[in-house]
Amino acid sequence: MAAAGLAPCKALDLIDGQLVRYRVEGDKPGSSNGWAVFYGGAAPAGAFGSWRTGDNHTWRAELIERETPKERAARERALQAARRQRDEEQQRVHAAARERALTLWRRARPATNAHPYLQRKGVPAYGVRVLRDSLVIPARDVVGVLHSLQFIDADGVKRFLTGGRLRGCYYAIGQPRNLLLLAEGLATASTLHQATGAAVACAFNAGNLLPVALAVRRKFPAIRVVICADNDSATPGNPGLTKATEAARAIGAAVAVPHFDGGQV
Repeated sequence: MAAAGLAPCKALDLIDGQLVRYRVEGDKPGSSNGWAVFYGGAAPAGAFGSWRTGDNHTWRAELIERETPKERAARERALQAARRQRDEEQQRVHAAARERALTLWRRARPATNAHPYLQRKGVPAYGVRVLRDSLVIPARDVVGVLHSLQFIDADGVKRFLTGGRLRGCYYAIGQPRNLLLLAEGLATASTLHQATGAAVACAFNAGNLLPVALAVRRKFPAIRVVICADNDSATPGNPGLTKATEAARAIGAAVAVPHFDGGQV
């Protein structure tokens, strides 16, 4: 758990076969975003993860002696049971987050172009809202169900609603006709819409480009889609371009990449 960055703040009281929730080191006080389940017996195994990040991992004891077929079968049953518990708990967590997201979205007021983050990025407030001093951006699925929220502070710090589903969800700007652009962050998506007038889907991060691309392709099977990549040229592996290319190949889309010259776009 520590190696995965999900160490608990204090020792866990694990009961065989029962899923427990815990505070992950570095999470805010009072939170319980971590989860773990352990199965003992001849072939100890389990699973753990975080509702905040969506990470999940399985674990099994490294047995000194070779497992017997009976022990291997017991371990597989334990891992399957752990996955079922995780999935059931995840459904409960996602349902609670949907209710919380709707409550906060209704409480928020329409944002104006005067918000410091939008001012700094030079983009309008395309339908986003403000709660206290933070921008609030809805993350919806292809049928419009609100699953989570992204909050962006005045200084640009971003965070998501704890427990909310993000995979395959996006923020839509404009109405798609014959072209749909897909980008990572709000500022990029807003800039693209401002410059082209085309509809844009904001996937929030590189890891969500592929799930969103697959979702919008199912919804709009005939539309032309262009994945507008973040060019993370200074980051090893260039994840922005790598993930954009992966998403484009999966749905037969084009990729648009910004080019930099001397540090300037």
